[in-house]
Amino acid sequence: MVLKLIGVFIAIVAFSLLIEVPKRYLLLAGTVGAVGGLIFLICHDLLTMGNVAASFWSALVIAFLSHTFARKFKAPVTLFLIAGILPTVPGAGMYRIVYSMTMEEGSMTSRYLIETLEIAGVIALAIFLMDSLFRVFKKGWRQNFVRS
Repeated sequence: MVLKLIGVFIAIVAFSLLIEVPKRYLLLAGTVGAVGGLIFLICHDLLTMGNVAASFWSALVIAFLSHTFARKFKAPVTLFLIAGILPTVPGAGMYRIVYSMTMEEGSMTSRYLIETLEIAGVIALAIFLMDSLFRVFKKGWRQNFVRS
């Protein structure tokens, strides 16, 4: 498990270099991705959740960390979110869809397609939920304390 997390961290830092994340944020982006990978592994392997549920919890934590780091280090959320969400994206599912289509396995194609769409949907839902929560609390904080 530790080797997987180290691999995720290195992959995220390398990907962050490709998308030109500023150097001062590289380790933070890698940390977001590694923590997201850790949550996925805990949910999937230890808590025996399915891929969809594990992806949801992982994406929720990644979105939370991205918003937190963005506010703390005064950087755009997308610097951490785009790089950090990479381990959760269902790339293997997309590969399996195309592979089963070329092998003309209709039932497997539809199974992989549905699972991949579910994972993509829960990733979007987790990002939306966390973004909405941060906006609500930010607006609530301003209304309660700025008027005083």
